[in-house]
Amino acid sequence: MVNALETAFPRLAQSGYRITSPKDKIYNCIAWAANDLRNWWWPGPHEEDEYWPPGVPRDVTLAAFQAAFAFLGYAFCEGEEIEPGFEKVAVFADVRGKPTHGARQLPTGRWTSKLGALEDIEHDLRDLQGTLYGTVVLVMKRPTSSA
Repeated sequence: MVNALETAFPRLAQSGYRITSPKDKIYNCIAWAANDLRNWWWPGPHEEDEYWPPGVPRDVTLAAFQAAFAFLGYAFCEGEEIEPGFEKVAVFADVRGKPTHGARQLPTGRWTSKLGALEDIEHDLRDLQGTLYGTVVLVMKRPTSSA
């Protein structure tokens, strides 16, 4: 039997991903990257159903996603490698530059993602690149609370 996650993201099977939670429709990948398990984050027009930080344009643009994470204290950074004293998020975008997905770095240096209404997984960052999510186009970091 073919695993649906591995069909959608063929690189997962090669790198040793791990499912870390059951399916859940309460929050999505952007909320998960923001460490918010109570809201579905998206800058769409349905303000009553989708959380988006106050004062951040409700546009599906890289600038809006960067501003949303900046609202949480993240700043642009060059690399995706682990840096002691910092936590990182990554934003994926399609070929037109439209954001599609967000991931958060774990203290181990691996990454964690919520796959839509599906499971949360631990994975290597580039494992999710491809047709569905596009490529990593932005990495941001902020000091950890213990730093």
